[in-house]
Amino acid sequence: MLEVTSSAVENLKTYLADNNIESAIRISLMQGGWAGPSLGLALDEPKENDATFEEDSVQFLVEQGLLKTCGSIKVDFLEAGYRSGFSITSENAVGGGGCSSGSCSTGGCGSWYQA
Repeated sequence: MLEVTSSAVENLKTYLADNNIESAIRISLMQGGWAGPSLGLALDEPKENDATFEEDSVQFLVEQGLLKTCGSIKVDFLEAGYRSGFSITSENAVGGGGCSSGSCSTGGCGSWYQA
């Protein structure tokens, strides 16, 4: 239900090590602007209602209700020069806004966060 690419794992591990952070990475629904809510990444501690996943010693958390709503989730890191960042997409659309207008033609809405 969670796929994290090797590029995403390596970039997260580098970020955590460079900043001396020992924390799990939460995939959560972030409030959005005109496009509505989207999936994002945050540092957090595990909670009772979380599904937990581990990829190459990085722990990921997703609230179980969100996981059911989203279906499969994919975390990737896209290399694009100064616009490089994480892309979080889901099998099912999350929220409305720009997604209902067809801007997420793959069927899942995601986010682009610069590293």
